[in-house]
Amino acid sequence: MAFMAKDRLPYLFIAGLILIIVLIPFHWFLGEKTSLFTFVGTSTMITVGLCLLMGYTGQVSLGQAAFYGMGAYVSAILSATYDVNPWLAMAIAATITGGFAYLIGYPIFRLRGNYLAMATLGLGIIIWILFKELDQYTGGPDGIGGIPNLSIGGFSFDTSTKRYYLVWFFCLAILLASQNIVGSRVGRALRAIHGSEAAAQATGINIDQFKVKIFVLSAIYASLAGSLYAHVVRQVSPGSFDFLESVVIVTMAVIGGLASIWGAIFGASTILILKNELLVGLGEIETILYGLILVLVMIFLPQGLFVGLKEAYERLRLRYARRVAEP
Repeated sequence: MAFMAKDRLPYLFIAGLILIIVLIPFHWFLGEKTSLFTFVGTSTMITVGLCLLMGYTGQVSLGQAAFYGMGAYVSAILSATYDVNPWLAMAIAATITGGFAYLIGYPIFRLRGNYLAMATLGLGIIIWILFKELDQYTGGPDGIGGIPNLSIGGFSFDTSTKRYYLVWFFCLAILLASQNIVGSRVGRALRAIHGSEAAAQATGINIDQFKVKIFVLSAIYASLAGSLYAHVVRQVSPGSFDFLESVVIVTMAVIGGLASIWGAIFGASTILILKNELLVGLGEIETILYGLILVLVMIFLPQGLFVGLKEAYERLRLRYARRVAEP
C-alpha cells in the first residue's frame, strides 16, 4: 500500500499543480498578479528546454534568449507587418527557429565545455545585434508594435486572464511532453550522454544526433514562448532578448534544478517574483545578484533549490514515519 501511495505522488502533484494554476486568477491577492504569472508560464517553457539540454544532455547553452527573440520577432513581423494569421505566424516562427538551430547544431556541438558556452554566448549576442540593426524589418531599438491578439474563431484572447490560461495551456503541454521524453528510451540515452559521451557512443548511441535533436527541441520551446510573449505584450523590442535575459534563464534552470522538469516552474516563479517585486530599478546590480544566486546555489544546492526542498521534505516525512512507527 505504501508503494502504491508513493507511486501516485507524481500524479497527485500534477493534479494539484493544475488546480493551483486554474485558481490563481480567482485568488484575492494572486489574481492581481495574473500578468506576472503569465510571464512565469512563458519563462517556464524556455527553462524546460534548457533543462533538457543542460541537465539531461550535459550541453551548455548561454544563448537561449536568441531563440526566444526569434520566435517573438518572426511572429511579430509576419502578423503585424504582413497580416499573416497569428497562429500560422507562430508555426512559421517555430519552424524557422528549429531549422536554424538544426543548421548550427552540428558545427556548434563539435565544441566542448567552455568553448561551447562561449559559442552559444556569441550566437546570442549576434542575434541580439541583428534585432537592433535590421531596423527595416525589426523596427530597430524601438521594436515592433501593433501585434494582434491571438483568437479562435470569434473568441479573442484580449484580457489578461484569457492570455494567462492560453500561455499555461501551452506550458503544461510542454511540461507533460518533456516529462514523457525524460521517462522514455530517449531520456535514458540523454542521461547516458551526460554521464559519459564515450561510454554512450560505445553502446551504439548516436550522440551528435541526440544533442542536435534536443538543441532543436529547446529552440522550438523558446520560439513558442517568444511568440506567445509577442502576442501577449503586443510589442517587442531588443531589450527583452539581450545577454542578461540568457543569464536569467540559466538562473531559473539552476534554481529549479537542471535535471528537474517540474522544477522549472519553481525557478521561473522565484526569479520573476524577485525581478518584478524586489529587484526593480537596480540596473547593473541586478546582473551581479543573478550571478551571486547562481554561485550560491551551485555551491550549496548543486541539484537546485527545488530539488533540495523536495529532498528536505522527504527526509522530514521519513523521520516522522519512523517516530510514528516507534512503540
